[in-house]
Amino acid sequence: MVVGVSGGPDSLCLAHLLLGLRERYPLAVHLAHLHHGIRGAEANADAAFVAEIAHRWKAPLTVERIDVPALAKERHLSVEEAARTARYEFLARVARAVGAETIAVGHNADDQVETVVMHWLRGAGLAGLRGMQPLSPMPGAEESGLRLIRPLLSTYRADIEAYCMEVGITPRFDRSNLDTTLFRNRLRHELLPYLEEYNPNFRELVRRASIVLADDYDYLRAATESAWTNTVLEESETYVVFALAPWRALHPSLQRGLLRSAVQRLRRSLRDVGAVHVENAMEIARLGHTGQRATLPAGLELILDYNQLVIAEAGHEPRPTSGTYIYMGTDSVPVVLPGQTPLPGTPWLLETQLIPRDELVIDPKRNQDSHQAFLDYDAIPTSMMLRRRKPGDRFCPLGLGGHEKSLTEFLIGAKVPRALRDRIPLLVAAEQILWVCGLRPDERAKVKPETRTVLHLRFIRHPMAEESA
Repeated sequence: MVVGVSGGPDSLCLAHLLLGLRERYPLAVHLAHLHHGIRGAEANADAAFVAEIAHRWKAPLTVERIDVPALAKERHLSVEEAARTARYEFLARVARAVGAETIAVGHNADDQVETVVMHWLRGAGLAGLRGMQPLSPMPGAEESGLRLIRPLLSTYRADIEAYCMEVGITPRFDRSNLDTTLFRNRLRHELLPYLEEYNPNFRELVRRASIVLADDYDYLRAATESAWTNTVLEESETYVVFALAPWRALHPSLQRGLLRSAVQRLRRSLRDVGAVHVENAMEIARLGHTGQRATLPAGLELILDYNQLVIAEAGHEPRPTSGTYIYMGTDSVPVVLPGQTPLPGTPWLLETQLIPRDELVIDPKRNQDSHQAFLDYDAIPTSMMLRRRKPGDRFCPLGLGGHEKSLTEFLIGAKVPRALRDRIPLLVAAEQILWVCGLRPDERAKVKPETRTVLHLRFIRHPMAEESA
């Protein structure tokens, strides 16, 4: 296990505790100290102090120096953010070098409270308000399998300092922690003490709330992952496409979660997705009209297409993905014959008419329009309805000589996006599938030489319905 040691009380307490466990557990502890190249002689003294401690405690140590101000300039980061990034990158390098899978850092309960309040002031959602986690993938090295642990996250600073005093540890003091021009320090020394005047137990309330919010976040994340599977039509390194109707049918919390997930998948280095961006995008996605766009962080845009929602690079032009597919907005609807049957919640309308065979102008065998079908009305046993698929649905696709096939297998073979498979309308009579709408009629319902009356069905996009869909 690699332990980050700055020389302050938190990291020294943590290192001392973990080194003390070596006699009871097969634990190899490797200390790591990063010189940030900021505080001159004081930083040099910190590094020397940690080296002396490591020697005294008989622990291996890696020390490295990085010019954090230069890194901040190079990566266009604040010095605070550059220092954080440099620390995690350094600890990951050390872990890989010594063959460690786990990295331990000394964040404590006061740090957690400060983090949660800081995130709240910046408008964070659940992900930010849950604060830091006791166990998480290593930031910036998520694919490496490295784990980051924070064993002291529920222990307050006062208890850590008392422990150091009890075991005879004299930590280094970092004067930069008193600099109230830095946001976190100002929050620590000014805002939190002020809030404690209203409630002396404020810190503990925030810490406990972060635990509850972490559980809520985990539950919501699982629900969001499920919703992702059911709504995403396409995903690549540069764009994510959602089926609009299924996305709009979700609870706003899941809608919001999906937009955040899309941004974070496309911009893996992005830690926070601003609430203002997300809410503006939500409004357009839920209430906007085709062609509208919303700005998202890191050069991304939300693009509202006629039946899909695209998250992509600014200026991206959506290509037709699900536009050719007819889809249901409800579980079922009876078919009006002859006449028009709107599909509620969608821009689609089914027109039906009965045509005597000898008056039919179009040869059904040469029909090239997937949005229309010609069926043998004499072979239809009863009234018809449109419904979604059910488990076990089978039909005889036209052209297979009457051979039966699983509907699910057919939809997969037809490359229908997973998010739309449950929404493709099925024209059904007496539980017999007559037409997988927009894709293939059933062989048994095709127009035959002896057919007397032809049922003509045609789906059209209804302009008024499209505006409200």
